[in-house]
Amino acid sequence: NKYTTQRSEEDEPEWLSGIFDGIATGTPMAFLVRNKDHHSTDYQALKDIFRPSHADFTYEAKYGLRDYRGGGRSSARETVARVIAGSVAEQILASHGVRIVAWVSGIGGCNFTWNNQTFSREEVDATPVRCPDEHVAAEMMRLVEQVKDEGDTVGGIITCRIDGVPVGLGEPVFDKLHAELGKAMLSINAVKGFSIGSGFEAAQMRGSQHNDAFVMEEGRMETAANFSGGIQGGISNGQPIWFQVAFKPVASIAQKQSTVNKEGKEVELEIKGRHDPCVVPRAVPIVEAMSALVLCDFYLRNKAIK
Repeated sequence: NKYTTQRSEEDEPEWLSGIFDGIATGTPMAFLVRNKDHHSTDYQALKDIFRPSHADFTYEAKYGLRDYRGGGRSSARETVARVIAGSVAEQILASHGVRIVAWVSGIGGCNFTWNNQTFSREEVDATPVRCPDEHVAAEMMRLVEQVKDEGDTVGGIITCRIDGVPVGLGEPVFDKLHAELGKAMLSINAVKGFSIGSGFEAAQMRGSQHNDAFVMEEGRMETAANFSGGIQGGISNGQPIWFQVAFKPVASIAQKQSTVNKEGKEVELEIKGRHDPCVVPRAVPIVEAMSALVLCDFYLRNKAIK
């Protein structure tokens, strides 16, 4: 839609192995997703220029060459593989009662205050910007339209809640559950921050305010506030896991910028092509997919141990 990309990709996977008649066969799953709406010529003018906040310079410095045509390993197009793999992991988790839903809780200065509610995917997808509050969503859409008209971009925040996670997932030292979730989220293109539970707000609190008291609710042990975000000591405690992921503004903007080329000379750059004014709404299923992959790994570890 007009709030994200103007590209039109079907993202239809061609299954090569691992699935027959809609059922996993147990053999490795292999698939291919073709980029059909690519305009490689849009990148021709960039072959000798290092774009601000892009991976051009670091790739060139590390490998001695780079593919400047777009759609490479530093492109968010690679996340289609994560979403497909994550959808498989999510089906495994769903059979054990785990439910993952993420939504846009902030774009620029427009923020949706979340009060531990649960949302369905249908509620999230009811607005073009994937914010479940229609009034805040309307503000977000107006902001994105304004930013787009100015040839600029804007970042935002995605909140994710995971229900039904059993007690005991995660390892206490090197493979803490929240550390692996953080690693997974920070591996997504444009992510600049990750916080779980009370996150950075905990730095402003005292222990007497932040401590999660254990209480009994209908015969189950729960925590009163869930400031821990469902994880304590690197191990899930049975409470909903919740975290936030911060995305930077897209680096490709339709404004003139100063940069340097391969020869070290200062040049003026004006990026052409079809770029998102805000990538955040499109990242929601990526956050869900990476969550599913991490949790499924830990679920299988626990199953193997038991």
